[in-house]
Amino acid sequence: MSLLEIANLRIDIPQPAGMLHAVRGVSFTVEKGETLCIVGESGCGKSLTSQALLGLSPRKASVSSEAMRFDGEDITRLSEKGWQRLRGDRISMIFQDPMTSLNPSFTIGSLLEEVFMRHRPAGRRAARARAVEMLEKVGITNAAERLRQYPHQLSGGLRQRVMIAMALMCDPDLLVADEPTTALDVNIQMQILRLLQDLKRDIGMGLVFVTHDLGLVARFADKVAVMYAGRIVESGPVTEVFRRPSHPYTRALLDCIPVPGRTAPGTPLGAIPGVVPSLIGPQTGCSFRDRCRFTAPECVTRTVERHESPSHRYECLRTPEEIGA
Repeated sequence: MSLLEIANLRIDIPQPAGMLHAVRGVSFTVEKGETLCIVGESGCGKSLTSQALLGLSPRKASVSSEAMRFDGEDITRLSEKGWQRLRGDRISMIFQDPMTSLNPSFTIGSLLEEVFMRHRPAGRRAARARAVEMLEKVGITNAAERLRQYPHQLSGGLRQRVMIAMALMCDPDLLVADEPTTALDVNIQMQILRLLQDLKRDIGMGLVFVTHDLGLVARFADKVAVMYAGRIVESGPVTEVFRRPSHPYTRALLDCIPVPGRTAPGTPLGAIPGVVPSLIGPQTGCSFRDRCRFTAPECVTRTVERHESPSHRYECLRTPEEIGA
């Protein structure tokens, strides 16, 4: 049994111009101790997908799926009280923007201690000790003094680390991390990633990691899901997908990255022309067709699902040989 199973997740949001089909038929699984990285351009539906895993979709959004199970439990049937039981305890999330995710009216200590005391039979002294421990683990010095500060007194990078510490207070079974290291310098970024790897090993934590950084994906992920215009267009073990990218979008993303020893200094990097299409109104065919070098007339009306291996799938009328993968 998978730790997390998502099947045919759809998120529609009404807009003045029509219905926005923001997430369209997304499916994936996460096992215990496994990292799934979701990559793609801004606006492709990564954050909305991650928010749905914790029942935090926008109020006006219509969310449907064939299955959403966490450790065998159907989380689509959870009441708000049921979600509150899970959030912060067995499922935690690191939000993308710490400025708007930390309550400015409370000290850092209050925010961290509340999470621990809500889900553990512990008093404030034990909660404070745990808060100091987690702040130190994410690289914050003078942790005990920081507990008395308010979010506005910290830099963006420190607020990001507080968010990470808060998400890890109860050693969750599943961590959903939405661009968790964006505001951090490289050294702290590596420290955080090593901490997450240690937790995966020690407690079998599953991790859904949303990022733009394909370099992090290559070093950190077990599986990767490449998302475009609300759909996962390619997914599989990271070694297979990076060795043989089979969707033109995946291929184009990898062409944008310089490769040490292969990309000569001064060589122009790859670029993907055009813009992400509007997802308002009916959607047909391949959404990448207007930006793809290999598009064909039939791409307007249809696409097909193909498999490079039992675990490596992609959606395209073209084969990897046709796109030069």
